[in-house]
Amino acid sequence: MVEFSHIQDDKVHMVDISEKGDVGREAVASGRIYLRDETLRAISEGAVLKGNVLATARIAAIMAVKNTAGLIPMCHTIPISTASVDFIQEKDHILARVRVKSYGRTGVEMEALTGAGIALLTIWDMVKSAEKDSGGQYPVTRITDLIVEEKRKGV
Repeated sequence: MVEFSHIQDDKVHMVDISEKGDVGREAVASGRIYLRDETLRAISEGAVLKGNVLATARIAAIMAVKNTAGLIPMCHTIPISTASVDFIQEKDHILARVRVKSYGRTGVEMEALTGAGIALLTIWDMVKSAEKDSGGQYPVTRITDLIVEEKRKGV
């Protein structure tokens, strides 16, 4: 039977980490946003009307990392040592990769996932006017593959 750490006696609760020792922790999460060719070109050329898309998405990702506990109910507030955000523009999408480090009693994978997700949503928000078709829909735009690439403890 699968056990869930956030469920005890059929009730949701925050996991008690008070007995755990502080240790270095790191997580890397990533995801992709697929966009129209013209939109990807405008991003790479710095021609998006709202401004620098990737710089804005980087700031949004770091803010999201720092505020994860306020967004996900059972996440602990933890000290973030560093958060970095990288973007790789491919032929039909942009890959956002967020690395988070902390020294504490619980992992940082939710912070990394939150940062990557918010980076992708920020990109979408900044280019949505260019992505809509004549009916106001988004036939190309999609966010996929939001994953934890790596999680390390004792770093």
